[in-house]
Order: sequence, then structure tokens, then C-alpha cells
Amino acid sequence: MKASVGNRILMLLENNPYPRDARVRQEAKALVAAGYEVTVICPQGKNQGWHETIDGVRAYRYPMPSQGDGLLGYLWEYGYSLLATFCLSLLVFFRHGFDIIHAHNPPDIMVLVALIYKPLGKKFIFDHHDLAPEMYYARFGGEGNPAVHRALVAFEQLSCKVADHLIATNNSYKAMAMQRSGIPAERITVVRNGPDLKRLRLVEENAKLRQKAGTIIGYVGEMGVHDGIDYLLRALHHLIYTLDKRDFYCVIIGTGDAWEQLKKTAVELNLTEYTWFPGRVSEEDLVSFLSTADICVDPDPSNPFNDRCSMIKMSEYMALSKPIVAFDLPEHRVTAQQAALYAKANDELDFARQLATLMADPAQRQAMGKFGRERVETVLAWSHQSKELIKAYTHLGAVIEAKVSLNRQPEIEL
Repeated sequence: MKASVGNRILMLLENNPYPRDARVRQEAKALVAAGYEVTVICPQGKNQGWHETIDGVRAYRYPMPSQGDGLLGYLWEYGYSLLATFCLSLLVFFRHGFDIIHAHNPPDIMVLVALIYKPLGKKFIFDHHDLAPEMYYARFGGEGNPAVHRALVAFEQLSCKVADHLIATNNSYKAMAMQRSGIPAERITVVRNGPDLKRLRLVEENAKLRQKAGTIIGYVGEMGVHDGIDYLLRALHHLIYTLDKRDFYCVIIGTGDAWEQLKKTAVELNLTEYTWFPGRVSEEDLVSFLSTADICVDPDPSNPFNDRCSMIKMSEYMALSKPIVAFDLPEHRVTAQQAALYAKANDELDFARQLATLMADPAQRQAMGKFGRERVETVLAWSHQSKELIKAYTHLGAVIEAKVSLNRQPEIEL
């Protein structure tokens, strides 16, 4: 039974349409299943209406702004999104009402919407997906405008301090909130990104992909300038031209800001016959391609942002019983443990060596895949993580109820 905090939740999401964002979709559905009423405000994706209800979750959408590029571009994108979100929040306020604002970052500016409603007794949950200050520097290769970085830190701290409860994606984020924003541990709940085992299951291999080579290597994820696909391509170049291992084919699934440049890089590195960039694919093709893969990879390089991130693709690979090669990042080891071989941080030749090791050892691949699947089933799957989400809401309700009880004046008997 939920404590008395109100069960109407308004979720704010800026960087993805709903229901495309897997974490937001899973959280919203879990809360609806637990008896909460959930409304999401987000940008409008292609072929989406401005308002619809999906699996019991109401979605209100505003026209998606152009992607920010440079300081003025980001100011326009985020300023427009903030205003559009606030206008739709007024519509939701009068049409449905809400008791809790649950903001997903990035960006961290949605706290400004929460501040408007706090005097009306609305509670605020900050769902900390990304460390925006570290992500900013990672995006620009460790460089950037110090004033922008300071502003990002300030908004992160404001979001954390205004929040009645904070949700962190892992213990590294929890530690950062405690260190940088001074948030006590009891106000933070860790809810990891966990794969949905009903969705991610092995299917029949893709016959055309299987015929490409003796070893199929798979990647799925975003392809921004900071996501490390260039490291993967240089590692594949080493695999061929330094280690003389050529019996492989790598399917690189996804899109992003760097997608076109990465395809050019593959040509420049003479990798055309060894790589395939299919772009964004259907859910069926995605699972089919990954089911065909013998080895999956996560080439995110080490930096202050990635070192603290739990990459969802790691646990998704594990859910499909796939062995992984990744750089030796702290949170990679927390997630995958023995399900991955770890290359020296940012060492592309060592990444190629780990690939060569797994290419030559099918038994090791099978053992690693089995370990990864069992770890997902027992610890990492969304069915386990969703319980922590509900605990966070229950804890918030209990804290609020306790405060209300303390403020009640005892009745005076006459």
C-alpha cells in the first residue's frame, strides 16, 4: 500500500519522444502497474500525435525543436523545450492534475518547472540519467567553455537540492550527488537501467549476416562524437592489419551526430568489406542481428563521464548471452563482471587483441555468455530494478506522511 503522497505523476522528458526512451517507458509502465496515474510531457517524434494514451500512460507532446549545435543552438533548443513543457504542464494541471513531478535529465533545467509548482505542494523527483557537466566536456573532447560547465554544475546541484527524492542510475551517480550536491544517502535510490527479458530473447539467426564471416561482431547504440565508435573502427583496423585476423564482419547498429563521419572513417581505414552500418533498425531486426553475433562490443572510451556510466547495451548484450569486449571502465566491471574481456583503457590495439582472443575460443565465449545471462536474470533485469523504483516512491510517501504527522497539533481535551 502506498503512503499518502498522491498517485498522480507528471513525467518531464526533453531528449527523446515517448515511448522511444526505454528507461522512461519502463518506469512509466511500472508505476502504472503499481497503481499510479502517469502523464508524460515530451517532444513529438515522427508520425506521432500530440496526445495519446499508450499502455495506460498519457503522453502530451510538443513539436520537436531542431537539435542544438553550439551555445546559441543549445540555448534555443532548451529554452523552447522548457517553455513548451511548462505550457503543456498547465494543460495537464487543469485537465488531470498531478501530485508529483518526475523529471528525467538531460537537461537539468526542468527543475525550473518544478519550482513553479512547489509552492502548490507538488513534490519533485529528479531522475538522474546523465552527468551533464561531464557529458559536456566528453562531447567536446575534454574541452569546452568553463562558464557553460559551471552553469551545468549549478543546474545539477539545484535539481538535486530541490528534489524531494533523487533517483540515480548507479552507485557512482549516487556518490557524485552526495559529494557535489551534498545530498544525504537516504534521499537517493539507485534504479539501474535493466533489460526487459520479455523483449530481449534469442531468436533465429539472420542467415545473410551469418554468411558474411566466421565471426560476427555486433554493436548497438548511439553514435555521437563521444560514444567511441571511432575507437572501435581503429581497433578493427588493428585486428586486420596488425594481428592479421580477417575472418570477421562487424554490424554497427544505430545513428547519431557522428554517423556519416564514421562511415567515411570506415572507408578511410579500408574497412568497407568488414563493416556494415544499417542505421536505426526495427526491433525485430535488432534482436535478430544481435542473436547472430558471436561477440558484442562496447567501445566507450575512458573519461570522467563514461567512467561513471552504466551502459544499457552491456546488460542487453548479457541478456542475449553474448560475450563482450569493452574498455576497462569502472562501471563496466560492475555491470558485466566475468561476462566481458576488458582492454586497457582507450588502447585500441589491446581492444583488437581481446577480440582476437574470443574469436579463437568458442568455449570461452559460451561460458561468458552463460554467466552474463544468469547475472541479468538474478540481478540486473528490469523486473528487479522496477522494485527499487516503487520503493523510492513508497519511501517518499512515508517521509511526507511522517512530516505531516509531526506538524499536526495534538487535540486538547476539555
